[in-house]
Amino acid sequence: MPRMLDVSDDVRAEIGDEEADRLLAGENAPGSYDCTSCRTPGNTDQERTSTVLFVGQETAVLAFAHATCVPSQVVPVSEEQLQGAVRSITAEDHAPPVPDPRPAADAQQAVLGVTSGVVLVGGEARPALVVEPTEPIARAGALGAGGDDFLPLLTEHGFLPVYDLGRPPAPIPGWSVLLAAGQLHAVLMPTPGGGAPVAWWQAHRPMPVSDGWRSAVGRSQQVLVYAAAAGTIGTQPREDQLRAALERAAARGALVGAAMPLAGT
Repeated sequence: MPRMLDVSDDVRAEIGDEEADRLLAGENAPGSYDCTSCRTPGNTDQERTSTVLFVGQETAVLAFAHATCVPSQVVPVSEEQLQGAVRSITAEDHAPPVPDPRPAADAQQAVLGVTSGVVLVGGEARPALVVEPTEPIARAGALGAGGDDFLPLLTEHGFLPVYDLGRPPAPIPGWSVLLAAGQLHAVLMPTPGGGAPVAWWQAHRPMPVSDGWRSAVGRSQQVLVYAAAAGTIGTQPREDQLRAALERAAARGALVGAAMPLAGT
């Protein structure tokens, strides 16, 4: 039975017409899979599914995602990240779960909103991402309206409170920001035991960033990632207004942050 697969022209060009046609015919495509974006189960017989090809210097890995999460695309990554992905795929599949700061699936369906901007830190223009969920985030398994655990979850994963925007947040091990072809694709987080990084946040489609942001990240090869609880920052149309909102959040003790290396180009 033909699978409900989307194979983009870029993916077809990488894997070849013969392999792409076999996938579309259902010969080499899985029935069920774990979405490479949201990490929840999917089924190529029942829902539109995107083919996502991760390409390193020497290795390529074909993954699958809900079409509602990400489009079919080619994502360049480092060879180290890709080899880690291969090791994690071939390792045991039932490792015990760990606390995860990504949104839990609940009735509110919280989404992580991400805004890019250039922030002046210590007199230097630094590339930044500001993360704010659309709804309060509860711990996995929490029942009822138990408050917002977004910032506590992030501090458990190494983010630190930000009180002064004049100083950059400290680096956080294992996390990185994936930029490909000058567009933002994902924020990657480490997995237990040294497995391949997974997407903490992934763009539904590659997110454009400003020329100033690309220039700043080209100089530093590092991104400052700030996070605030739902309703703290809001939509800010200009970078000066974004900074002012960040300063207000920091003054209230409602902001955490981390510096992350750039992955990709």
